[in-house]
Amino acid sequence: HLVTQATEHPAVLETARALERLHGARVTVLPVDRDGLVEPAVLAAALTEDTVLVSVMAANNETGALQPVAELAALAHGHGALFHCDAAQAAGKIPLDVRDLGADLLTVVGHKMYAPKGTAALYVRDGVRLEPVVPGGGQERGLRAGTENVALAVALGAAARIAAAELTDGTPARTADLRDDLHRGLADALPGRVRLNGPDKDRLPNTLNISVEGALGDELLAAAPEIAASTGSACHSGARTPSPVLTAMGVEPARALGALRLSLGRWTTPEDIETAATALVRAATR
Repeated sequence: HLVTQATEHPAVLETARALERLHGARVTVLPVDRDGLVEPAVLAAALTEDTVLVSVMAANNETGALQPVAELAALAHGHGALFHCDAAQAAGKIPLDVRDLGADLLTVVGHKMYAPKGTAALYVRDGVRLEPVVPGGGQERGLRAGTENVALAVALGAAARIAAAELTDGTPARTADLRDDLHRGLADALPGRVRLNGPDKDRLPNTLNISVEGALGDELLAAAPEIAASTGSACHSGARTPSPVLTAMGVEPARALGALRLSLGRWTTPEDIETAATALVRAATR
C-alpha cells in the first residue's frame, strides 16, 4: 500500500499509477484543502498495517505551498511505513534538514537550484534498502548502473554550496519581499480582480500564483511578451485546461484558467518586478 496526495508532481503521481498498473500495488491519493495542504488527520485515517511508503512533497511546484512534512513523516513511521519527500522545488529556496523532516528518502533536482539540467540526487537514510533502478555495474552504490557524469555531479555539488550560502545571507527574505511587492502592485492596479492561489504564509519565498478575474492566463502572457512565466507547471504549459493542482484545491475552472505562476529568481531586481507588474496590468486592461 502506497499513500501520496493529489497535488504531487507527475513524477510521483505517474510512478504510483505505474506501480498500481504493473505490479498491483494499492495506491491511495489523499485530498488537499483549499490551500493545497494535506491534513495530518486525513493521512492518519488512510494508513493501514499494509502501508509501506508515504510520499508527500516539501513544496508545490505551482503554488509554493509547504506541506507539514515532519508531522506527516511521524505518522507514517508510527505505522511502520517509510516516508519519501520530493524536495525538488524546495531545495535551495528554504532550509531543509532530513533529520528535522523525518524523511527516509528525499529527492532534489539540480536545475531548480541553477545546476545543469539532468542532475539530481537521492538521500537515503542509513538502513533503508533499495532495489537498483538500473541493474548492472556498481555505480552509485549499486543503485543505478552506468558510468557517472562527473562534470554534472560536481556542478550539482557546486550549485548546492552556493544555494546553501544564500540561505544564510538573507536571500529568502529579500526574495519574499520582491514577491510581495509584485502581488501588491498587481492587486492595487487591478482592484478586486487579483486572487491568490495557495497559502498566504506557508509557501516558498519565490512563488506567486494568482488568478486575474475576467482574463485567461495564456492570453495575459501572450499580451505581455516581456515576461517569461507560465499558467501552471512549467513542464506542462501550452494546453488550455485547468491546472490539476488548482483543481485538486477546489479552485473553480474559470479562476483556474486565469491563473499565472510567477516565479522569482536569484537575479530578480526591483526593476524586474516593476516591469512585470506594468506589463501584466497593461495586458489585463486591454
